[in-house]
Amino acid sequence: MDFLEFVSTRQSDRAFDPARPVEKEKIERIVEAARLAPSACNAQPWHMIVVDDPQLKNRVADATSARVLGMNHFTKQAPVHIVLVEEKVNLTSGMGGWVKQKDYAQMDLGVIAAHIALAAHAEGLGSCILGWFNESKMRDILSIPDSKRVWLDIAIGYSVQPLRPKKRKPLEEVVSYNGYRNSIKK
Repeated sequence: MDFLEFVSTRQSDRAFDPARPVEKEKIERIVEAARLAPSACNAQPWHMIVVDDPQLKNRVADATSARVLGMNHFTKQAPVHIVLVEEKVNLTSGMGGWVKQKDYAQMDLGVIAAHIALAAHAEGLGSCILGWFNESKMRDILSIPDSKRVWLDIAIGYSVQPLRPKKRKPLEEVVSYNGYRNSIKK
């Protein structure tokens, strides 16, 4: 399948087969693909925590759930969670970010999250990138120092959710050529 077809079949899955564990070699290939992600000035400002112990994974899943809002109750079904923690950027990335007033580490964490989601899809797995969680609980559960930011939790497993049609804005609303909001003409 070509890349466009590949990404069109990737979705944020919210239903996993809780009885089907993910093979360790698949997780190893996913984190290797993530490790190879590009970053500003090659800073690689991330640390990945693979959570596959069932009891610990359930505690992490509890930290992502919000009963009052009815959010993320599916996360206990996923047999693996990959938690992304921000690390310090290198000097070049830090200086560049200060000069340009951009948080390159956050951008880099988005890139690595995309690599994880696409690598999981390539392995025949579903994933869902989660930004809604109790960060202090996550730090406590995973022994993450208070000085670190926990940015994302990516739930991974064998999806039991049917493929949904993608609801995206039309191309002409999100792309322009040779200037902002020019026509889509090439």
